[in-house]
Amino acid sequence: MTVLHPRPRLTRPRWTDLGGQWEFAHDDDNIGLTRRWHASAEAFDQEITVPYPPESARSGVADPGPHPVVWYRRTFRVAESSGQRLMLHFGAVDYEARVWVNDVLVATHTGGHTPFSADITSALLPGEVDQVVVVRAADPLDDPDQPRGKQDWQVEPHGIWYHRTTGIWQPVWLEPVSALHVSELQLTPDLAGARVGLEAQLSAPAGAATRVEVLLRLGEEVLAQESYRVSSATLRSDVGVPALRHGTDVRRLLWSPESPTLIDVEVRLYEGQDLVDEVRSYLGLRSVRARDGRFLLNGQPYFLRMVLEQGYWPESHLAAPEEDALRREVELVKELGFNGVRVHQKVEDPRFLYWCDRLGLLVWGEMANAYAFSARSVELLTREWLEVLRRDRSHPCIVTWVPLNESWGVSGIAEDEAQRHYATGLYHLTHAVDPTRPVISNDGWEHTESDVWGVHDYGPTGAGLKDRFGTPEAVHRTLRSAGPGRRKVLLGSPEDRGQPVLVTEFGGLSYAPSTGEKWVGYATVDSSEALLAAFEDLVSALLESPDVAGFCYTQLTDTEQERNGLLTEDRQFKLAPEAVRAVLRRPAAAAPAEQVDLHRARAQARVRGEAEDGPSAATTRAAGTAT
Repeated sequence: MTVLHPRPRLTRPRWTDLGGQWEFAHDDDNIGLTRRWHASAEAFDQEITVPYPPESARSGVADPGPHPVVWYRRTFRVAESSGQRLMLHFGAVDYEARVWVNDVLVATHTGGHTPFSADITSALLPGEVDQVVVVRAADPLDDPDQPRGKQDWQVEPHGIWYHRTTGIWQPVWLEPVSALHVSELQLTPDLAGARVGLEAQLSAPAGAATRVEVLLRLGEEVLAQESYRVSSATLRSDVGVPALRHGTDVRRLLWSPESPTLIDVEVRLYEGQDLVDEVRSYLGLRSVRARDGRFLLNGQPYFLRMVLEQGYWPESHLAAPEEDALRREVELVKELGFNGVRVHQKVEDPRFLYWCDRLGLLVWGEMANAYAFSARSVELLTREWLEVLRRDRSHPCIVTWVPLNESWGVSGIAEDEAQRHYATGLYHLTHAVDPTRPVISNDGWEHTESDVWGVHDYGPTGAGLKDRFGTPEAVHRTLRSAGPGRRKVLLGSPEDRGQPVLVTEFGGLSYAPSTGEKWVGYATVDSSEALLAAFEDLVSALLESPDVAGFCYTQLTDTEQERNGLLTEDRQFKLAPEAVRAVLRRPAAAAPAEQVDLHRARAQARVRGEAEDGPSAATTRAAGTAT
């Protein structure tokens, strides 16, 4: 089986996985730095399987803590390679990381969800000998300024919070590169302009004879081929795609959940006639926009049927138990009939986003939030959020950004002008980095400035949802008075630009727990039949609203004490997926064209002799999803 590159959007064929067994130590008294644990193996009295957090069973440590400081150590060997540099990459280390190679400090990083790298060439010992890498990770429990999402600050999980994920929880790998190489690549489609925006960051300033060649292909069809002289460390240009100008032929090129077409990208870096670096990437040609009360995908109204994705596994926490689990998660979502996920209080592994790109699943990208408001919490979240945008803004699957959720970390936003400035500032900062996607300042309620009005409503019945969202008058009243969460949905008088209204959390239906079982749910049922009936009642109420442009059901899987998933925590269906899909695929009143699509799909299914279960079956197969 081919192993997916840990950074799928910027790949080279040569890389070495450093996952597996490492030496490990807890440092509860925080003495490791003083005693120079980075220079000796003496303190490392345990073993851990990287990249699983030490709190998890999959790591082999399985100690939920609290342990605010942990250390890792392992050796590796490298072959002599003339003129090459060696990069050490970390997908994510929660939360503050220091890295030494052969007792030389090579990297520091703050932020539990974003990657960092180090050129370790100068720290390597000569010859094919053991090289030593040591990592120290600090992840305090009692720091409310630290963005931590749903990781519990208490020793045992409670409420809606889960066991922690400390230290290394995404891949670690080595990569040989030339001294001058491509270190970052951003690709931004512009359908109206029939072009792709290209930003390539080089590892160093270019020389007088440096040039970059870019090739865009769909299968064997060359869509664009350009060559650029580079005079600095940054190349910014537009790559023309003539095929996008053919109005009646352009649909075959567009990316969507129903047709997730990806364009292969090759970038070659030359110094004179010498090829010094070659990287591969991909992009999806698509546009997203919120306008006139609708969410638009490729210029057309598109009804969002999303599910809340916690991205948590009982045996490995925020880390996926194996690479295939990331693909299977996407397949399960599509098999149920959803067309998108809202990744909740977590920045997902890039390999999960790759499968969303490849198989066709929309993603709302959300930041893990802090719990307190201060100048420091603003700085910590903003810095990491910028790294999130830098890492992920070229993924076609991501269609909306959510820096804040339910006023977490800004609990006084209704009364505190500084907190309102912060939420609005994050909105504008996100648009400054990425003007191509809608941004939500504070999803759920207490919006200051947003492109989408996301409302959280855990009302237990469809009748209640109809009362709040069934008519334009009801929606207006819900937005401008005390909302379902006992807080106003809109703060102040934000400009009405035709923002669509989406119910971005609802449902939370739970089986009645057995006596003494911990659980969290928002409404309780006592059988699978009752679960399906309640699910249908809630979903139908939103589908029948002419003014709701989409929704996000809570939630995909059971997670720790939460028992409100459509799947169990080990990813088993609670309901037949075809029954869930039949409910979800009913046409939405807010998207009249869906009725036409359904009629057409049923007619085509009858001709082919297939089951008439709505438009999802054919599109799911086209996306390559196992059913």
